[in-house]
Amino acid sequence: MDFKALETFIWISRLGSFRAAAERLNTTQPSISARIASLEQELGVKVFDRSGRKATLTRTGRDLLEYADRLISLRNEMVATVVDPTAIQGTITLGVVETIAHTWLPTLIERLAQTFPAISLELDIDISVNLRERLVNRELDAAFLMGPISQPEIVNLPLSTYQLIWLASPKSGLVGKTLTFDDLGRIPIITFPHNSRPHIDLEALFHGTNVRPRIHSSSSLATIVRMAANGIGICALPIEIVRRELNTGELCRLESDIRLPDLYFTASFPAGTDSILARAMCDLAVVVANEADMTQNT
Repeated sequence: MDFKALETFIWISRLGSFRAAAERLNTTQPSISARIASLEQELGVKVFDRSGRKATLTRTGRDLLEYADRLISLRNEMVATVVDPTAIQGTITLGVVETIAHTWLPTLIERLAQTFPAISLELDIDISVNLRERLVNRELDAAFLMGPISQPEIVNLPLSTYQLIWLASPKSGLVGKTLTFDDLGRIPIITFPHNSRPHIDLEALFHGTNVRPRIHSSSSLATIVRMAANGIGICALPIEIVRRELNTGELCRLESDIRLPDLYFTASFPAGTDSILARAMCDLAVVVANEADMTQNT
């Protein structure tokens, strides 16, 4: 039994087309078709109905899928147990939010190269809501994002938790005073995109008050920092992101009793047949994140 053909069969069943499976497996559609034809010839049955726009499993194909999942999972378990980590090969498509990209991600990449030198990374920096959708759709192998993802097929490992602090330019006139809701109603607040967790938490902060804040949003962390440093408004970010600006005096930390919820990040990946590389990398990410947290707290 050809494991590559079984993996191809599984990906087509997940993605619904030979073309999508070819893109996911970084190969050609004729190659995908050849693998399935070989599998069907070996088994003597048809596993896909290709008469419609999507490749749908036949009744026999649905039965095969359960066994294929178990076979690939068992193979991956064997590899994880007995194979030298330096011999593990493959490419991981990893989605990462900017907060992590600007903190301990470089350390993880170095550690990954030392532990699994034959693994390659394809990095995609994006906001959590986009990464979540792509991960659920199996367009990513793993993602470091604001989590957890509440889907039964997704595994979530806890990473870093960051406290948000209020920040503004020293020219804002807010330095040295205690920030109030009235201040937040007078000065624009710069935050993450509209459908992100920080933006939603910020809007919830004003429920039950008479304050109607002006909120500017950006998907770029660097843009948020620069807008605040230029005096356009105030922002709430983890101190780990703005240490340079605090050291140079471009931004100042504001005192306030008004707290926003912490940012909670997870290493998330789909459970199942092909998660061996993603699981190994996410386990390593947990170690690196914990080390970074301990360094920050000492």
